[in-house]
Amino acid sequence: FTKCCKETGLLMVVKCRQENTALKDCLVGYYSDPSFYEECKTEYLKQREEYRATGIKKKRQKLASNV
Repeated sequence: FTKCCKETGLLMVVKCRQENTALKDCLVGYYSDPSFYEECKTEYLKQREEYRATGIKKKRQKLASNV
């Protein structure tokens, strides 16, 4: 999806519909998985606990360039 949007520019709304649909389907699969939800929740709570204890925000992970 990202590659299509970069190549297309402003017309991405029209030209990247198929890629957008595929992306949405993939994300819905992850978000509806209870084990993935619990994993994300656990990680969030751990980071929140660390922040509250130290007051220092953890740097965000850099996403891979192919995402």
